[in-house]
Amino acid sequence: MAKIIISCAVTGAIHTPSMSEYLPITPQQIAEQAIAAAEAGAAILHLHARNPEDGSPTPDPAVFMQFLPVIKQSTDAVVNITTGGGLGMTLDERLAAPLLAKPEMCSLNMGSMNFNIAPSAARVKTWKHAWEKPYLENTTNYIFRNTFQDIEQVVERLGKTHGTRFEFECYDVGHLYNLAHMLDRGVVEGPLFVQTIFGILGGIGAEPRNLMFMKETADRLFGDQYVWSVLAAGRHQMPFTTMAGMLGGNVRVGLEDSLWLGKGVAAKSNAEQVAKIRRILEELSLEIATPAEARQMLALKGGDMVGF
Repeated sequence: MAKIIISCAVTGAIHTPSMSEYLPITPQQIAEQAIAAAEAGAAILHLHARNPEDGSPTPDPAVFMQFLPVIKQSTDAVVNITTGGGLGMTLDERLAAPLLAKPEMCSLNMGSMNFNIAPSAARVKTWKHAWEKPYLENTTNYIFRNTFQDIEQVVERLGKTHGTRFEFECYDVGHLYNLAHMLDRGVVEGPLFVQTIFGILGGIGAEPRNLMFMKETADRLFGDQYVWSVLAAGRHQMPFTTMAGMLGGNVRVGLEDSLWLGKGVAAKSNAEQVAKIRRILEELSLEIATPAEARQMLALKGGDMVGF
């Protein structure tokens, strides 16, 4: 079996400051947690930015540039910048930082979808900032947009212009077929890094049979042209990533995807989650990929070819 790539999604745009005191907000916090996650074994760091004043998601390239060079100087991990951004951002806003940074890798959602995170608001008793509650509750009427034209624009502007490759985020079976359509037309080329995502309301549910079906579908559609990875939201994070590792897949953890280390135990850092899944996988006699090995597996351009 190939070595397993651990990705870490450091802060994201789903959880809000009131949900966890450990969620990194400022550029310094994001850099520190990203570097610690890399030291714990993460080969890929998936990064969003937040307004340091109130923790709200921001697409501002200036904020990204406060932590990207620090991370690059301190670790050899692959930097993977979001193109999903945060709720309500336009495509141009979502691409502003990646186009400036020209990273080795960016995330790319493979379709538009209902993206409902409103239920998480009911679990918060005290809010730190006024924006948080409506940000979450308004997602009952929110569609994350990524049309076929949007996807092609991202590939053209980032991939073909700057050599950036992608973490293709697939929240449902139809997203796999969207990606297969792009592959058949030559819009994208292998090796595809396919991130199958479970447990987001609006996407496929976090059931083991769904994980197996997504893998079987990806195997049929992509054959040897893809590298498979799994993430699952909330309490499903560790069980699903463990199952993926046992099946020869790669894994993603991080405070973007789950605020928990175990049942009733809050994760105090991204590094804690990385260290836990690494320990589980190594106890199963599985080997963890280094950043250099991940670059080779995913045909990345190299850390010296970025814009930060």
